[in-house]
Amino acid sequence: MKVLERNKILIVDDAPTALDILRRNLSSQDYQVFTASNVSDAVKILESVPINLVITDYKMPKISGLDLIRHIRENFYETEVIMITGYASVKGAVEAVKMGAEEYLTKPFTDEELFHAVERALNKQELRRIVQAEKPRFSDSYGIVGKSRLVRKMLADIEKASKSNATVLVLGESGTGKELVARAIHYSSRRASAPFVPVNCGAIPEKLLESELFGYVKGAFTGANESRAGFFQTADGGTILLDEVNEMSIAMQVKLLRVLQDKQVCMVGDRKSRKVDVRIIASSNKDLRGLVNKGVFREDLFFRLNVVTITVPPLRNRPEDIADLIAHFTGKFADELGKNLPTFSDEVVQALMGYAWPGNIRELENLIQRLIIMTDGQKIEITDLPSVMRFSITPGSVPFRPLAEEEAAYIRRVLASVGGNKSRAAEILRIDRKTLRDKLKPNDSEINIATKKNNKSV
Repeated sequence: MKVLERNKILIVDDAPTALDILRRNLSSQDYQVFTASNVSDAVKILESVPINLVITDYKMPKISGLDLIRHIRENFYETEVIMITGYASVKGAVEAVKMGAEEYLTKPFTDEELFHAVERALNKQELRRIVQAEKPRFSDSYGIVGKSRLVRKMLADIEKASKSNATVLVLGESGTGKELVARAIHYSSRRASAPFVPVNCGAIPEKLLESELFGYVKGAFTGANESRAGFFQTADGGTILLDEVNEMSIAMQVKLLRVLQDKQVCMVGDRKSRKVDVRIIASSNKDLRGLVNKGVFREDLFFRLNVVTITVPPLRNRPEDIADLIAHFTGKFADELGKNLPTFSDEVVQALMGYAWPGNIRELENLIQRLIIMTDGQKIEITDLPSVMRFSITPGSVPFRPLAEEEAAYIRRVLASVGGNKSRAAEILRIDRKTLRDKLKPNDSEINIATKKNNKSV
């Protein structure tokens, strides 16, 4: 079995205590850590070891952290950089971002802030590496792409569910891949050779839903010139997916409950029930328990469906899977269109990692398909993306912190994004320049004092 290589991190700081704390903290997260107390030693390590990420102090004797960032950008393009400093300023943040620093952390910072910054930087590096590779690499089980902790748990739940005939309820937002989960359960079960029948309950008019599900006999209603089997009969021996079961009316819920209880269906216009051997998987993009409390979903049906529950996480909660998903869809659509795999600029990579993906995987898939179709060149630039993605701010999964500190950090990020242009920053923030100046007046020491109230600090 091949052992996965650990990410290598180089820490550069002239303060021995800070260097030791950072080394111990990052080593505890299973990173391979190298240290240097000056830029000259750091450069020697960079030339001898393939470093994934450099964390460097800003002010150091003789050669500064900014000079190190410039050297890395010109000689080790793939290496990511995080700047840390105890002398935070807007000018310093702007310079660090301009030079190519991925993150800018102000001392003292919490362990969680450090770990999240490192994870974001390494995720960006992984995304760029995968989407620009000649052949995309990704983890693919049952057609489900991803290797995050949430996906691994979901795959384990699928494997357990596939070993029984119990009814399964799949919950998740629109676009997360609920039908893919249902297919994975079916095709890894003993019913794999029998039909899998997906039914979109919200897409079939209420008056037709009963006859579509259970079938009808000749003469049951005007136009019924012959008997016709329903979806349940079609799925006999296999699995039926009742997609968006929350869209069913109360009357249809009663009839579905009877099928779950008796394992029999009665065709419209018939007096005799027929036994069916069908495994039922239901899915919903809404909280069924909440709908029960509102009286729009039957509690007894909810309990019948809620035997085994599998929750599909939204894409925003599994950002480490974005790289694999982009590689998967890029390869898929490039093959379909007979195009070479495109490359993605750093700005595009940043935007894709920072976007919240409200439409989840379906939105990401549609975006990649559009980019492959509409982009003429071999490189996808930031201008090729929809405007809503171009200047997205990375959604923070960092711990809560004081409002004053959050505001100051946000203002620094906005200023950095516009190269320190205060007029443009004030326009984005929807305040005037005087208000912006007033907000920049407090000493950074106030921010540091606020930060010390957080958890363990560096």
